[in-house]
Amino acid sequence: MTNKKHFFQKVLTVGLCASIGFTGLLATGAAETASAATSSTTVNAYATSTSKGQQVINYGKQYLGVRYVFGASTTTTKNFDCSSFTKHVFKKYGITLPRTAAQQSKIGKAVSRANLKVGDLVFFSSGSRANGKNVTHVGIYAGNGKILHTYGSPGVTISSLNNGGNWDRTYLKARRVL
Repeated sequence: MTNKKHFFQKVLTVGLCASIGFTGLLATGAAETASAATSSTTVNAYATSTSKGQQVINYGKQYLGVRYVFGASTTTTKNFDCSSFTKHVFKKYGITLPRTAAQQSKIGKAVSRANLKVGDLVFFSSGSRANGKNVTHVGIYAGNGKILHTYGSPGVTISSLNNGGNWDRTYLKARRVL
């Protein structure tokens, strides 16, 4: 009988301690914090899986300042032209783009300027070969009216797509390939 009594006291003690501990968690809000952290982790995991466009931009930003060279090779990251840059960045995410901006402007799904999403390809008629109709430049929409691209100096850069600047005036169209 002594063993049963001793066992019962241990179970009662453990149960009482657990009860006090759980009540303490509820009183301090730690349980809600733990639940919120779990929910946040779930939301963050979902957001990460759906933000491939932002992943593309983040990867492309690693090349900020890399020199622009017209006709740059697609086999190097020492320099880029606009389309070799987009080709390189999207390749990391399993998307094979054609070599030129004009060719890239014909793939994917057409997107209106009002419906641009981060990671969309944006096309322009700019520079000495421009006539206002033919595609001569490509960049990647970075959100908030900005594009990630390379063109002249300083090389890979972020520029404004709005406010009447060059990229606003020479904008032609956009395509979604993600």
